[in-house]
Amino acid sequence: MSWISEKLSLNVKKEYEITLRYHVIFWTLYFLFNTFRWGIYFNDYLYSLQTNIIGFPIHMTLVYLNIYVLMPIFVFRKKYFTYVILVLSAIFLMVLVKFNLTYYLVSQEVWPEGPETINSITLNYTIDMMIGELYVMTFVTAIKITMDWLIEHKRLNELEKLQLETELQFLRTQVSPHFFLNTLNNIYALAIDKSAKTPKVIIKLSELMKYLLYETKVKRQSLEKEILCIQNYLDLEKIRSGEKLEIEMEISGEITNKTISPMLILSFVENAFKHGVNKNINHVTVKINFIIEGDFLYFSITNPKPAITKFNKRIEPSGGIGLENVKKRLALGYKSNEYNLNIKDEKDIFVVELKIKVQ
Repeated sequence: MSWISEKLSLNVKKEYEITLRYHVIFWTLYFLFNTFRWGIYFNDYLYSLQTNIIGFPIHMTLVYLNIYVLMPIFVFRKKYFTYVILVLSAIFLMVLVKFNLTYYLVSQEVWPEGPETINSITLNYTIDMMIGELYVMTFVTAIKITMDWLIEHKRLNELEKLQLETELQFLRTQVSPHFFLNTLNNIYALAIDKSAKTPKVIIKLSELMKYLLYETKVKRQSLEKEILCIQNYLDLEKIRSGEKLEIEMEISGEITNKTISPMLILSFVENAFKHGVNKNINHVTVKINFIIEGDFLYFSITNPKPAITKFNKRIEPSGGIGLENVKKRLALGYKSNEYNLNIKDEKDIFVVELKIKVQ
């Protein structure tokens, strides 16, 4: 999974990558804005241009030193005191450089916007210039932190989505072998009895295998195909069980153009037969209802519990993936307001009721 995470990180970084072109555009626009702003303030565009030509390399040096050197080395390692000292020291040194370059290359009037005329560095000038540099650093650093947050947020979302999809696929693969195992056991029993039903069962199983192998890899499958798959399963069970099994299945509402997570309903049906019908020796009735109202399917299945043995104990269900698998698939594949699962464990019957969005 680590290589997948790394690949996701590279793709996300590429999507949000701030290339050299954007750096150039940002600093160019910022330079022009600052030049015109101070040019209007001083009523001297040449002076503003000259001082900004000196000031902007200082701004850029401090900004990139902060976001690419000081923060990764000290902030991310929680060495905050050292970080603050180094930032203030760097800013102070840059203020000294700015003062001297302005004084000797542009004008001895280095602080025309200030409250006093100075010929040397004063405390007021130093504080004012340091605050200005902190403003620039903070502004650009905020942009960098925001972009880093977007990259990480996107990466985590993509990774979470991948993990959910992987887990859903895993849960589906758990269902298929389990289902095949039960059906093959049925065929084996018929073959031992040399039943004439065996070829018909094999054909039904072939249809089911084709569906499970080629039609269940999508996130949502046609409800019609799912019901047809369930019908094939029920036909297999009726062939195997004979007269002892009665199935009452009703479908109402429009099932066309509706979709559902593949093999979801089949899991409930299979569970009813494995833990209910197949453990009963008497005549049993399974009731299945599909009711479509608007964008929702109201599904229910009722099966008898295993009979009481001579030891006065009910045969308890054992093994299998069962309902826990289905609950996980529902939680992973649907939002909480898109389904409602209700399981009733009554004295002699077991009832599953599912309301699920099939839009």
